[in-house]
Amino acid sequence: MSSTPENRPRTTSPTPRVVVIGAGIVGCSLADELTARGWTDVTVLEQGPLPAPGGSTSHAPGLVFQTSPSRTLSEFAKYTVQKFGSLRIDGVPCFNQVGGLELATTPERLADLHRRAGYAAAWGIRGKIVGTARCKELWPLLDESIVLGGFHTPDDGLARALLAARAQMERAAQRGARFLDRHTVTGIEREGGHVTAVVTDRGTFPADHVVSAAGFWGPVIGRMAGIDVPLQPLAHQYVKTKALPELGDHVEEASRPILRFQDRDLYFREHTDRIGIGSYAHRPLPVDPFAVPPYDEARTRGMDMPSSYPLTEEDWAPSWEDCRRLVPALRDSDIEEGFNGVFSFTPDGMPVLGESRQLRGFWLAEAVWVTHSAGVAKAVAEWMVDGRPSLDVHECDLTRFEEAQRSPAYVRARGSQQFAEVYDVLHPLQPMEQPRPLRVSPFHARQEQLGAFFLEGGGWERPHWYEANAPLVDGLGPGEPPVRDAWSARYWSPVAAAEAKATREKVALYDMTPLRRLEVTGPGALAFLDRMTSNNLRKKPGAVTYTLLLDETGGIRSDLTVARLAADRFQIGANSPADLDRLVRHAPDDVQVRDITSGTCCVGVWGPLARDLVQPLTGDDFSHEGFGYFRAKETYIGHVPVTAMRLSYVGELGWELYTTADLGLRLWDTLWEAGRDLGVIAAGRSAFNSLRLEKGYRAWGTDMTDEHDPYEAGVGFAVRMDKAGFVGREALENRTESNRRLTPLLLDDPAHVVLGKEPVHVDGAPAGYVTSASYGYTLGRCIAYAWLPVLPAGAAVHIEYFGEKVPATVAEEPLFDPKMTRIRR
Repeated sequence: MSSTPENRPRTTSPTPRVVVIGAGIVGCSLADELTARGWTDVTVLEQGPLPAPGGSTSHAPGLVFQTSPSRTLSEFAKYTVQKFGSLRIDGVPCFNQVGGLELATTPERLADLHRRAGYAAAWGIRGKIVGTARCKELWPLLDESIVLGGFHTPDDGLARALLAARAQMERAAQRGARFLDRHTVTGIEREGGHVTAVVTDRGTFPADHVVSAAGFWGPVIGRMAGIDVPLQPLAHQYVKTKALPELGDHVEEASRPILRFQDRDLYFREHTDRIGIGSYAHRPLPVDPFAVPPYDEARTRGMDMPSSYPLTEEDWAPSWEDCRRLVPALRDSDIEEGFNGVFSFTPDGMPVLGESRQLRGFWLAEAVWVTHSAGVAKAVAEWMVDGRPSLDVHECDLTRFEEAQRSPAYVRARGSQQFAEVYDVLHPLQPMEQPRPLRVSPFHARQEQLGAFFLEGGGWERPHWYEANAPLVDGLGPGEPPVRDAWSARYWSPVAAAEAKATREKVALYDMTPLRRLEVTGPGALAFLDRMTSNNLRKKPGAVTYTLLLDETGGIRSDLTVARLAADRFQIGANSPADLDRLVRHAPDDVQVRDITSGTCCVGVWGPLARDLVQPLTGDDFSHEGFGYFRAKETYIGHVPVTAMRLSYVGELGWELYTTADLGLRLWDTLWEAGRDLGVIAAGRSAFNSLRLEKGYRAWGTDMTDEHDPYEAGVGFAVRMDKAGFVGREALENRTESNRRLTPLLLDDPAHVVLGKEPVHVDGAPAGYVTSASYGYTLGRCIAYAWLPVLPAGAAVHIEYFGEKVPATVAEEPLFDPKMTRIRR
């Protein structure tokens, strides 16, 4: 390095004072992104020596595979490739674009590679399924007799993480940032709920913003700030072989693609004349972040650095045999060096990003791998400077975990399982098995008696169908539902079709307890909610309004159902903890916002016989005239006080009935007993998703996010532009017409089913991707919503499903009951 950044004179700047904790690849990338946006008063503190401070960056093998089931992670990785590909240090590029090759040695893996190729096409990543001969051509050392095929991604490659960190360090320093090594953080100062400074063993650094980019030390820094960081460090094995004669004439660091042998949880990369091998095949090896030694102490313990533990030979032995099987040249070689490198996992495998509500100005950029580092840094810098990232990051938002998901035991168990599943073939509906059950509704005992098949979301046990309804399958017509392929048949049952039919023809009970409920009260509640949301809430008590929570750019942060129960009391149906976070952050002193989800429960009573079920149980008028659509009443069902809302997310007559958790079981039993003569059933989420898509009801976070405005997403009806002053109004007023829409598709062949995230081809080329998909049992076709260029109804498209181009047609919505006669009767 031509000059050391920490010795550069500090530039005086009127911008906010930012202290970044950690000078690994994330901290250096963030300093570069912030200073590039004009925030030049940036100090990066590092406890180890620069430029290789001893965290995960210092030992990272640098693999960058861009393709992920998560579009957000893929976008992060794409930016990382783009940025690092433009950086050089001393003439050496910071990214070696050797490509990537994922191998299949089983039919199941080959099918999964076709699915991954679909993700790549959906997210705009070059990739191709190749045969055995091409795999051998790309990697001549393979034993091709065990290889069935591969997925080749030519734009993937190797990030030289330390060089990329240095390059960004230099650029940031030239703009005024400073990097101080050998500074161990010992405390975070705060005042009035806002961070004010970072305390180190070598002085105190005042700050308006503090970003923890400390990697697996994140929980340590978080504790100093009074913030729990749901992150579990784990050790991961990495070895280098002795020099191989087969690679002896190579002078480049690497020229062949990085190789994944996922059927044995292994990956390979070249190190000139040696091969580096990483393994996820061993037992999880959790590391206590509070027990990781500092840099100098680690050296005295015989460790190269704090993130590098001795190789556990007994864990490595089975993987070495698998390596020799795939690469015969290794049979006459041995391991020259190896270690167990520490890096971070969260309960859901995603990064932890964003500003803490408990301590304003304290940000997290944690659990980030080199693969996603530059993309994450860009998003966090945009968040800090502009108020929002340009990319949807709700999957990474630090608020996403429920309180029940933040215990150390939960984080350890789920983080360890994420490690074990890194290379597993995972179904999109596949839940983790432990610790379960964690959160259950008051109806759980009755659901178990009915043979509920539970999946999990947000820690909640959610029935997807009930085996008690299996006899109803016999009442379906011939070929209803059609036989599914093995993949789409996982975590599904034909019972779902019977439950959907029963809902359309009779009446069903749906457990809606996991849906988030907020209570907003106080003299300023109406004015506050009217300002924060897009629709008109100035209605008399008893009104229910579907509205949107927008950001300042007009992007959809969430959709809400707001019931005005009294002049200054509202109940809100929300989506995620981020909704609570946003409302609490902006609430004035005369408004109280609280989450009432865990203390309450909800039953959806839906179907043409719903009124026949509930009316005899109450003294209030539940007729259409006496209890109109999108209205609410506080009443009694039998002995149980309820808040009844006439809403339906399945397109049928019915109500959502809310009560306190202690009375939930009594409510369920009351409804169940009263509905026996009407043929009432319990129905699950599988039927629910089918019915809601037939009505075209959007799911926030899947069908629409803050990357989309209401008109693109088809929810412009929830925006009242004649209402002044709501958040996002100015942006919508000045918007230009977009050429994309959330588009309903019907698959042409009744036997075809897709599940979501598949690429959609228009005129033979990928043009968008599926969001939600489910078989429409009433329609007899699979429904898929997709983000696509504007297309007329009737236009022909193709959805790529495991490599097959499945024909589909653009449809008009709503697909079912367009005049809403079934709901409004």
